[in-house]
Amino acid sequence: MTQDAVLGIDIGTSGVRIAARGRDGALLAMSQAAMAAPLTDFGRALQDPAIWWDALVAAFDGLNRDGLRVLALAVDGTSGTILPCDADGTPLGLASMYNDVAEAGAVKAIQAKAPAETAALGSTSPLARAMMMDGQAPRILHQADWLVGRLCGRFDVSDENNALKSGYDPIVRAWPKWISGTGFDVARFPAVVPAGERVGTILPAMARQFGLPPDVAVVAGTTDGCAAFLASGAKDAGDGVSSLGTTLTIKLLSATPVFAPQFGIYSHRIGEQWLAGGASNTGGGVLAMFFSRDEIARLTALMDADVPTGLDYYPLPRPGERFPINDPGFEPRLSPRPAEDHVFLQGLLEGIAAVEALAYRKLAELGASPLTSIRSVGGGAANAAWTKMRLRALAVPAREPESEHAAMGTARLAWRGIGHDA
Repeated sequence: MTQDAVLGIDIGTSGVRIAARGRDGALLAMSQAAMAAPLTDFGRALQDPAIWWDALVAAFDGLNRDGLRVLALAVDGTSGTILPCDADGTPLGLASMYNDVAEAGAVKAIQAKAPAETAALGSTSPLARAMMMDGQAPRILHQADWLVGRLCGRFDVSDENNALKSGYDPIVRAWPKWISGTGFDVARFPAVVPAGERVGTILPAMARQFGLPPDVAVVAGTTDGCAAFLASGAKDAGDGVSSLGTTLTIKLLSATPVFAPQFGIYSHRIGEQWLAGGASNTGGGVLAMFFSRDEIARLTALMDADVPTGLDYYPLPRPGERFPINDPGFEPRLSPRPAEDHVFLQGLLEGIAAVEALAYRKLAELGASPLTSIRSVGGGAANAAWTKMRLRALAVPAREPESEHAAMGTARLAWRGIGHDA
């Protein structure tokens, strides 16, 4: 018996992961392949796009497709990675990675013309880096765009999420006129379609190479960050996802967009909904300043998460906060320190939980949908005592994430591209 499936292809910073997702959202197969690190030279971060393709091929080679009838596929890429190409998709140089730094002149040219709410500002702006690329390159593609082109033959299309940091306006759904004022020819960027829209059919040669049916639909994908959110299963306005890693990152699905450049917040368009998010400097990095992982596990067992400590901490590793408070001189609050280490640790965890709750309230104040449910990912999500503290601060029910693999979120878009929401 065969099962209908789609493939989500996640191009991460260190490798490629492919997930086969069934109609019911189940993970049917998965494969991954490592990828060489970008080159660093004179402060630049560059990479040969052949590395992406080779890793994609290796991931396909390792994917067990027995019993699967693949109907569609979609690709996500690292947000802000761009590549100069010929009209037929032939690379004309190395790719400029998401963390590559643009020349100051290009950054200033954008600042002089762009509205404050655009996501194209900053030292790593893809638009600024595109302005540095040889004008003889007729097309500038995002990482996912180029891979989609390799698969279906179209090198003239991007998705709304990958295009956002290049200056695309998701509200009017067009490349804005101000871009031409920077001196960059916006015609070098591809046309843009919504994430999850079908853009073509797999090329016969690609179908043969990867052992796929000849009619597999190729669907516009998204960025790796948006894909990770979609993988969680969040789908309704008010659904939030908190990533509890070294820092605290929150993302919220909203019925309305939020653009707050003072907090580094912009919104990705996914269908008729908006994905807004922000990042605080608090998080697990502060805990690591005081305790090892083993100590955190031992001390957590001594806590009473039902009885708050009353400590009013704002845990930061050093002065400076970006969201939900925007103040480069904001001082950490880490005192008084109680004599008992487990009480101090609990106070730190409560403090991070309070920052998380404040962050979601700030998004609502800025116009986003109020938080109605929370999904948690990252290392801190496994701490049951901390989860109890966080839910008390957030005052919303917890939902279990469906998956933490971005490829599964991209596969959701692949299903959407052929008329099924899984």
